[in-house]
Amino acid sequence: MIDLNGKTAVVTGGASGIGLATVEAFLKKGMNVVLADFNEEGGSAAVERFGSDKVTFIHVDTGNEESVRSMIEYTVKHFGQLDVLVNNAGIGTLAETHELTAEDYHKVISVNQDGVFYGSKYAIREMMKNGGGSIVNTSSILGFVGQTGAFAYNASKGAVNTLTKSLALEYADKKIRVNSVNPGYVESGMVNKEALGDYYDGLVAKHPIGRLGVPEEIAHAIVFLCENEFVTGINLLVDGGYTAQ
Repeated sequence: MIDLNGKTAVVTGGASGIGLATVEAFLKKGMNVVLADFNEEGGSAAVERFGSDKVTFIHVDTGNEESVRSMIEYTVKHFGQLDVLVNNAGIGTLAETHELTAEDYHKVISVNQDGVFYGSKYAIREMMKNGGGSIVNTSSILGFVGQTGAFAYNASKGAVNTLTKSLALEYADKKIRVNSVNPGYVESGMVNKEALGDYYDGLVAKHPIGRLGVPEEIAHAIVFLCENEFVTGINLLVDGGYTAQ
């Protein structure tokens, strides 16, 4: 098992939800963390709440290659090296496919799929200098199963599942492990009973375990994927039994 204490991680989409829970989990392991997010206000506030010199914030647009390259450069300059990358940033859009605009489709693909490419591309360059590392991509149950109105999101997460395996095979001999975590529906600021009403109850009913997940449960899985040296190329479902049906 890899000791994460003293290692350095980047977490995109780190200002809220699964990303924020992952940042906190990494800090508890003694890691240095770059919290990267498009939301400058939320990211800066999160870092301030942690009150630690082991975490810092950088603004990133994961759909922009130059922005992602700068994020990786900043990490190495600030903490000396990069050991872990969590490609967590993601967006979605709900629309019937025959009404989906090309602009909205490409926006989802840009952040969810291209962002994983950009992050991995520049992180791997640094990890090869260090003799290894770990990349975890936040995918989804919707990388395995379809959902009406989620064509772009389904497409992006299906791609993430497969490119995870491709990268794992390509860099295994460089001691760079690549995995994805595939959550079911997770409680968040937008996914809760108050916000969704009866629709929330319908989501819960799709999870045999009888509830939605919480961000800390997904963060726990991400930590496992970073620590276990014999795991690479997997799409780890953490979904309350959603895809077992």
